[in-house]
Amino acid sequence: MSPLDRIGSLAPTRRALSLVEEFKAFALKGNVIDLAVAVIIGAAFGKIVESLVKNIFMPLVAAVTPGGQGYKGWKFTVNGSEVLVGEFLGEVVNFLIVALALFLFIKKFLGWAMRMRRDEVVAVPPLTTDQELLTEIRDQLRNRPT
Repeated sequence: MSPLDRIGSLAPTRRALSLVEEFKAFALKGNVIDLAVAVIIGAAFGKIVESLVKNIFMPLVAAVTPGGQGYKGWKFTVNGSEVLVGEFLGEVVNFLIVALALFLFIKKFLGWAMRMRRDEVVAVPPLTTDQELLTEIRDQLRNRPT
């Protein structure tokens, strides 16, 4: 290949079109679309869990603990800066609920689905007459002294 041919192969329009084609093939694959749907559902699930923690669990925690402002009032001051311990505790509870939900989904539901799929594996069909004969010939050739 001559140097001029190599320069022609570096044509920017050809490389740009190739990049666009590669991106289109990547972006329109089913896996990318499935991942996008999973991210959107995950964000919605996160909002539901956040609401559950902030509106139900943490007010119950605040009701059984002493203090007038609830868990959001749990803070202390260090050199003029407020450390919001109650807000942090709410986020920890939020994380634990999401982690528990993921654990149950992955270990229990997906584990069950994988076991069901494994049980459905089709048994190997019996050998045909031709295959049996070929197997016998192969075995005889292996056992033959060289």
